[in-house]
Amino acid sequence: MGHRDRRKSRILELAQNVEICPPMLTMVGSYNYGLVALSVLISIIASYAALDLAGRVTSARGRTRLLWLTCGATAMGIGIWSMHYIGMLAFHLPIPVQYDWPTVLVSLVAAIFASGVALFVVSRRQMGLSQALVGSFFMGAGIAAMHYLGMAAMRLPATHSYSPALVTLSVVLAIVISFVALWLTFHFRGETAALGWMKITSALVMGAAIPVMHYTGMAAAGFAPSSSVDQHL
Repeated sequence: MGHRDRRKSRILELAQNVEICPPMLTMVGSYNYGLVALSVLISIIASYAALDLAGRVTSARGRTRLLWLTCGATAMGIGIWSMHYIGMLAFHLPIPVQYDWPTVLVSLVAAIFASGVALFVVSRRQMGLSQALVGSFFMGAGIAAMHYLGMAAMRLPATHSYSPALVTLSVVLAIVISFVALWLTFHFRGETAALGWMKITSALVMGAAIPVMHYTGMAAAGFAPSSSVDQHL
């Protein structure tokens, strides 16, 4: 056998021994639809509370106004944040998931900030288009920050990546939904009836719209198991 033949045989032998790595698996998550429904219900309740609180902030003066604004932003922010985390808990992966609580608390601060901006804008005597646009931008950015900070708080034996298109869509939705929420809240804040139909309708619209952003953001994330998990899948 010549040198060339021996070299060719050696190359074939090495090729047969090469272990071809399988493509990275993408884990498929599932949802607990009972918790999904609960997250939407909480979003509607938080939206109704925001409509009610906006009227109280508008009618208050001085330190009382600041107190109502602070308490209202906190209550509304906790409501939006609760919807978000119940939606997170509704999502199940075939691996254990834990959360980094300092990061979780930062996401709560982002939700309260977004709510504070919203209540400040809608409690003014007048709200022009430019004020509504600026307010919806900051409110939407706060909601998006809350969501992705919450995603960053996940601790799991996997790597995750995002679809840039869906991330962009989720942020745009957050801003658009914020604009609609500000418009509805500003125009219906003066309704004094405890269960006025306009207030209920607005809460239903806002409450159904906010989870759309959340679940779009969830759909933007893809999870792939780490090598240690791969061996058990």
